[in-house]
Amino acid sequence: MAGYRSGKTQTTLSEINVTPLVDVMLVLLIIFMVTAPMLQQGIEVQLPTEAGAPLPEQSPLVITLPDEHRLYLNDHPVTLPALERALHTAARTRQAVFLRADRRIPYGAVVRIMALAQKAGIENLGMVTTPLEDR
Repeated sequence: MAGYRSGKTQTTLSEINVTPLVDVMLVLLIIFMVTAPMLQQGIEVQLPTEAGAPLPEQSPLVITLPDEHRLYLNDHPVTLPALERALHTAARTRQAVFLRADRRIPYGAVVRIMALAQKAGIENLGMVTTPLEDR
């Protein structure tokens, strides 16, 4: 019986061999573990030592509106043009600016000062409030 085959049929292997993939991943893991500490090291520099005054720490500007007709800058009475000059200086030096306004004054007066600060270049204007537990 020529050409007679046994009852077995040949099939192709359809499973993926993951062993080479695991080997490559382990090698990459070891490479990254060895090189990561080298990437985080900085450059060692020996800085010169000189005597000098420390940089002055800037205190924030506090604009106070106790009523619609008075204006204070850091507890000193100030006119609107003088406030505008101080705000331009604060914008150039990126000094913090806060606004304290009495809750009984008209909203328009507060908005007028906020617009003046924005026109001067102040990007962040903090609003001072009283915490709820202090009332």
